[in-house]
Amino acid sequence: MKNVDDLVEEARSLADRGFARGEIADELNVSRETAAWLVDRAGATPVQTSGPGDIHVDWSAVGRDSARLGYMAAALADLLSKQGEDVDLTVGIEKAGGPLATTVATELDTDLATYTPRKHQWNEGGIEGLSGGFSRNFAKVRERDCYIVDDTITSGTTMAETIAAVRSHDGEPVACGVMADKAGVDEIEGVPVYSLVQLIRVGEE
Repeated sequence: MKNVDDLVEEARSLADRGFARGEIADELNVSRETAAWLVDRAGATPVQTSGPGDIHVDWSAVGRDSARLGYMAAALADLLSKQGEDVDLTVGIEKAGGPLATTVATELDTDLATYTPRKHQWNEGGIEGLSGGFSRNFAKVRERDCYIVDDTITSGTTMAETIAAVRSHDGEPVACGVMADKAGVDEIEGVPVYSLVQLIRVGEE
């Protein structure tokens, strides 16, 4: 079972390997603010300070086994399959959403696109001026109905960015699917969100 010290050590290791803080947030399934807190704590003398009130989701037991990932993706595909008849594209949000979206696309018999969000370039301050983008190695989004797939929603910012990116390429996001929703949202930017697990914080942060 991981604790905060384990996460701090993982953040330190990723930072030492040259990962941007936004990439660390993605790797550890935490918010950008939490990633910054973990990296800062890794470089300081340990003190008893409260964290940013985030929830860490460790789904590595699923991700490291292709069969388990397939079962999870099949369940997610089943949730999404009832949302649109003309959907012929699944968009995976990199990094962790890519493998999941690949299996969802196989289950639903759709093409596959991937989107790298701007947070992967983020280190500190705002993310204005940074840009994400679709990989040219996969299907194009233009004028297609699609599902958007990621592993986790933390604040909804990355999903909202991806929805906007799809629309800017004249695509139509029909539904979003994630394994775990930490924000407790039913929709983002008018697009319904479906999750296999929804985490609800009870009490004050």
